[in-house]
This record gives sequence, structure tokens and C-alpha cells, in this order.
Amino acid sequence: MNGIACVEAIESWEGLMRRLSGVGFCLVALAAAPALADHQGAAPNTLTAEERAEGWQLLFNGHDLTGWRSFDGSAPASSWTVRDGTLVLTASNGQMSGTDLVTADSYGAFELTLDWKVERGGNSGVFYLARKAPGTRNIYETGIEMQVLDNEGHPDGKIPTHRAGSLYDITVPPLSAARPAGSWNHARLRVERGRIRQWLNGTLTADVPYGNDAWRERVAASKFASMPLFGTFPSGVIGLQDHGEPAAFRNIKIRKLGASAQ
Repeated sequence: MNGIACVEAIESWEGLMRRLSGVGFCLVALAAAPALADHQGAAPNTLTAEERAEGWQLLFNGHDLTGWRSFDGSAPASSWTVRDGTLVLTASNGQMSGTDLVTADSYGAFELTLDWKVERGGNSGVFYLARKAPGTRNIYETGIEMQVLDNEGHPDGKIPTHRAGSLYDITVPPLSAARPAGSWNHARLRVERGRIRQWLNGTLTADVPYGNDAWRERVAASKFASMPLFGTFPSGVIGLQDHGEPAAFRNIKIRKLGASAQ
């Protein structure tokens, strides 16, 4: 084989390998595509096989308010409804009416995830470890709250401990953790024995002890200092706040970690 023929043979071989490599890449991509599509196109308010194996449960079925009630024990108020697979608060008077929506069951140590969205100037919250106790009327007198807020459009956005994602009036989340009004935000809560953590859109917004002197010191320095039962219970209901402003929730999932948070 002369030199020119040799070079042509080598180039032909390299071209063939490039084509085969491209075919191989396409085959790998096609094989991965169904799994990727299934993950991205998963229906809201459903559990994957992996989540079921890990013990996750749906708190909202996407169809009705089964498993939910008002904090006072009565049926859910008419201001709470389900639209297109989303749990929606339609109230718009800007007044807290006390018709907060809570789970029928109580939870101690747990992990909770959900998506939330508010309109311009919107305000709501996710309560947990809340109980209807003697001498109290409102859920915030006992329950801890992860703030749900439009930081840019609501006055509370100017108060660091009241920003979206905060453990309300106790921790200061990064201002950049929240997405703009009208956007879905993803919240995660993890309540373990003696420790509480909160995340918003993947950003840690709270990491505090619970049930010890350090926790009680934080409460004493907050607006809840005058509420003796605030943040004292080892278990309680999970609630969605009716702050009199439209809010939406979906993909509400929970995994039990233990019977007690203390």
C-alpha cells in the first residue's frame, strides 16, 4: 500500500468510527429518553414507585379534600376548593378568618414536601406540630409556621424573619430562596427528634433545635413569647393558613420518621 492509499484508509477508518460513535450515542439517548420523559412528565399529586418504597404518602389526592378539615374540627370552609389538581384558597379579603385547613391526622417526626404559589402581595403559611389546646383559639398559638409569601409585593417581605421560607419570626432565610409571585415554589420540611429543618427551592432556610433550652430562648425572643403553648408539642396536625389572600398548593407528600419530635 502506498503512502496516499494508507492515509485514505486511515481517514476512512476514522470516519467509520465517528459514525459508529454517533449511532451509539443516539441509541443511549433513545434508551434514556423514556425514563427522562417519565420523570419530567409525572402527573402531579402522585407517588413514584421509589417514593412508595421509602414510605411517602399523599396528603392531597388532587381531586377533593379527603383527609382535611378546619382547625376547629368542622368541615373545610367553602373558601378552600380543588381546581385542576390544585388545592386552592379563594379568600381575598386580606383578613385571617381562622378557617385554616388542617390534616385529619397528627404527625410527630416527619418529612414533608409540597409546592406552593401565591399571587402578587400574597401571604399564607404551612403550620406543623399544631394542636387545638385549651385556652387557645388560633392555630398559630401552638403550631410552628413555614412562611409562604410574596416577598416583593407584601409588607412582611421587608421583615427578614417574615420572608418566604422562614420559620416564621424565628429564622432569617436568604432573600433569593423564593421565586416571584405567580411561580411555583417547592418547600421541604424535616422534623426530627430535637431538630427542625426547612428548605425552599433547595435552599436551607431554617435549622434549629427543638424542645430544649436553646429552642425556648428563640421563642422567648420572638412574637410568640406571650403564647405559652407555642412550639411545645411533640406532635400535631399540619395546616395550611387562611390569611385571606389567594394561595395554591399541590404535591403535598409526607413520610413519617417517628412518633415524637421531642
